[in-house]
Amino acid sequence: MMADRKISLNELAEKVGIANVNLSNIKTGKVSAIRFSTLNAICDVLDCQPGDLLEFKRDVAEVESESESGAGN
Repeated sequence: MMADRKISLNELAEKVGIANVNLSNIKTGKVSAIRFSTLNAICDVLDCQPGDLLEFKRDVAEVESESESGAGN
């Protein structure tokens, strides 16, 4: 999305109002949570929807636990 909008990590961090290291961690998936206000600001700057930025990935440990316990059947 940043490439599509021709905006650098540093420029986006400045416009959103967060440290570029924090934005880098969000971008690389090294965080497990993000504040709605931060997500809102990123979407505002990039003119996009949260679904354009986020992807759901099931926790592998959760999937294995469910299959072992028979949950979901």
